[in-house]
Amino acid sequence: MEIEDLGYLGQALERGGISFRYVEAEALSGEGPQLTADPLIVLGGPMGAYDLENHPYLTGEIELIRQRLHERRPVLGICLGAQLLAAAAGARVYPGAPGVEIGWAGFPRRFTTFHWHGDTFDLPNGAAVLARSDRYIQAFRLGAHAYGVQFHPEVVPGQLERWIRAYRLELEREQLAASDVLAVPDEREHRELAFRFGDNIARWLHSQRG
Repeated sequence: MEIEDLGYLGQALERGGISFRYVEAEALSGEGPQLTADPLIVLGGPMGAYDLENHPYLTGEIELIRQRLHERRPVLGICLGAQLLAAAAGARVYPGAPGVEIGWAGFPRRFTTFHWHGDTFDLPNGAAVLARSDRYIQAFRLGAHAYGVQFHPEVVPGQLERWIRAYRLELEREQLAASDVLAVPDEREHRELAFRFGDNIARWLHSQRG
């Protein structure tokens, strides 16, 4: 992937015996039927889940997720992916009134993780909140087959420079410097937690097979 990929999560999945391939969202109209039998992980991007006029391929992405929910097949959404998951489940997605979250933020009694989003969503019917920050819902579970996380457990700190280059206009708009993004509180802790998250996802995906 050019900017955002599975990072630490991908390494953990491979370690757990889960293989994967990347498919660009724009190609889903042609790839969708081939994806229906596979676990689906939807990654992030700079657009809004509601910006269908400028990014019409999001309609196909939402429909694919909706189909997976109907079939009770596993879906994991990260950042934009979580917002698309919420939209597919019938919830409203919109710019968050408290503003943009960019950089490293801690969860009380939990862990510190990376954020880069300004949109949020209403909790889908039947969903359970798993984590919150001071501003937004950060993780939710929808039944036994779908999870959404707003934060980025997969991010590899050394790769953040390409995010900064790609999304520099947003940083300027929010009056943030590159150093604000690159200042990892504890890289070792982040990596350990990222792999723990990935190991749990691998076990969950194995449990969904069959």
